[in-house]
Amino acid sequence: MGTWRDGGGTLTVGADAEVREVPLRIAASYRARARGLLGVDGVEGALLITPCGSVHTFRMRFPIDVAYLDRRFHVLAVRTMRPGRLGMPRLRARHVVEAEAGAMERWGLRPGTRVRVSVPATEVSPPVR
Repeated sequence: MGTWRDGGGTLTVGADAEVREVPLRIAASYRARARGLLGVDGVEGALLITPCGSVHTFRMRFPIDVAYLDRRFHVLAVRTMRPGRLGMPRLRARHVVEAEAGAMERWGLRPGTRVRVSVPATEVSPPVR
């Protein structure tokens, strides 16, 4: 995959009969990563922050689930964080998915799961040669 851009997409969790497709907002620019879910009262679907190895919930209005993903989109850890917390950096984490608390359990997203991120072709820039 080329360089990530801010935009929308789909997070696919699971396989076979247990597939969940979740609407996804992608935060790849410095500004979008820094803003994250600050200033919102909820999130429909999930937010992918990339690149990212740790998060905080200072000034957030609601508890969130946080999934730390490696470069191949394997889930390394899933944590629920209340507002006002600082998450520990995760070694090998390259991406973070955030959602409202309880959502990831409903989706079946847990350590060891591999997820897929699909974006429209216009959301990813081609590799630089």
